[in-house]
Amino acid sequence: MQNIEILQANIVTLKVDAIVNAANSSLLGGGGVDGAIHQAAGPELLAECKTLNGCPTGEAKITQGYNLAAKYVIHTVGPIWHGGNNNEPNLLANCYKNSLALAATHKIKTIAFPAISCGVYGYPIDAAVPLAIKTVYQHLQKNKHTLDKVYFTCYGEDILQAYVKSFASFFKE
Repeated sequence: MQNIEILQANIVTLKVDAIVNAANSSLLGGGGVDGAIHQAAGPELLAECKTLNGCPTGEAKITQGYNLAAKYVIHTVGPIWHGGNNNEPNLLANCYKNSLALAATHKIKTIAFPAISCGVYGYPIDAAVPLAIKTVYQHLQKNKHTLDKVYFTCYGEDILQAYVKSFASFFKE
């Protein structure tokens, strides 16, 4: 699909309208993608996040990008993996859906997602990646002119290969 692209890159360096932060529920920074985004954006991001009163799992909130190349940061809280029987797939899909809804509200045309919940939250890559692709694809089919480009940004080779494999499989069906 033309308006979905897989990149191996550091999400904080991307020149897009919005990057998505795989945040924790406090929105006050953490490790992995969250820590990297907070560090690159500067202290103003933390100050704005303090005004948001956190974020429940599966929901999303938006801030300015500050020192990032991206104009906005959409913060979403992915589920912690507990074996898949605690509504994890629905919560993860909601992360993508709610982030895309915020993007539409703010007239964002380019957005980059990390592999939400696939780091310390332990969501299996082989389960998370197809769900991410399917959810974004379905959104784009229903909302044809809302986004020009969606990037799935992969920091590591393992995530990149999972996206490439899943993408090929999804569009072959």
